[in-house]
Amino acid sequence: MLLSALYWFLTNNGFDEKNFLIGSSAILIIAFSWGYIIANDLLAPKQKMDAKFEHLSREILHELNIPLSTIEANSKMLKRQHINDNKSLKRLDRIEAASRRLKRLYDELIYTINRELHIVEKEKFSLKKVVEERVDTLREFGRNPFDIHIVDRYIYADKIGFEQMIDNLLNNAMKYSDKESSISIMFDGDILSIKDRGIGMDETEIVKIFERYYQSDTKRHGEGIGLSLVKTYCEEMNIKISISSQKSLGTTIRLDLGEV
Repeated sequence: MLLSALYWFLTNNGFDEKNFLIGSSAILIIAFSWGYIIANDLLAPKQKMDAKFEHLSREILHELNIPLSTIEANSKMLKRQHINDNKSLKRLDRIEAASRRLKRLYDELIYTINRELHIVEKEKFSLKKVVEERVDTLREFGRNPFDIHIVDRYIYADKIGFEQMIDNLLNNAMKYSDKESSISIMFDGDILSIKDRGIGMDETEIVKIFERYYQSDTKRHGEGIGLSLVKTYCEEMNIKISISSQKSLGTTIRLDLGEV
C-alpha cells in the first residue's frame, strides 16, 4: 500500500531525484508512525499485566511477612524468659532455626520477583560474613567439613544473587565429594577459590559444565542448572570465573572479584 502511494506521488509529480526523496521521506515517516502506534498497542497489555503482577506479589509478600515476623519475635521473647527446661529450649531453637529458613525463602522470593521485573539493586557487604553464613547453613547437614581462610573485604554487588551463587558452588562441591571429604574456601588478593576433593572432571566435561541441564555424573541427583545460573550471575556482575579439575582428585573454582 505504501509503495503504491509512492508510485502515485511520483507519477503525478515526476520521477526526478527531489520528488523521490520527498516521497520516500514521507513514506518512512508514515511507516515509523504506524510502527510506533502498533508497538504501543501490543506492549500496553504486557505493561498492565506487569504492574498488576508487581502489585499482587507485594501484597502477598506483605501478608506472609506478618506471621513470619510474629513467630521470630515470640520465639526470641520466650528464650529471654529464663526457661530452664532443656526440651523446651531445644524446641525454641528449632522454631527459631525454622523461622530463619522461612525468612531466607521469603527474601529469595522477593528477589526472584524483582529479577523478573528487572529490579535488582547492588549493595556493599562483607565477603567473609556472607561466606561464613552460607557455610553455617550447610554445616547443619553434618556432611562435609569446611576449611575457611578468608581475608575480609567489602564488595559491591547484588547480595542475594551472590549468596545464591555461593550456595550453588558449595552444594556442587558437596554433591560430587565423598562424605567427610573437606571443602576448602580461600580468598587471597581478588581471588575467591572453592576447592573440593571429589570425583573431578576431564577437559571435555569442563567445557560443558556451564551448559544448562548438564551433569558430569548423571548418577548424582539434581537438575543440572546450578552452574548455568552461576555463570549468568558472574556475567551480570563482571566476575570472571574459571575451573581447574582432575579426575579422582577434585575441582577448584576461582572467582575473580577484582571488579566488584
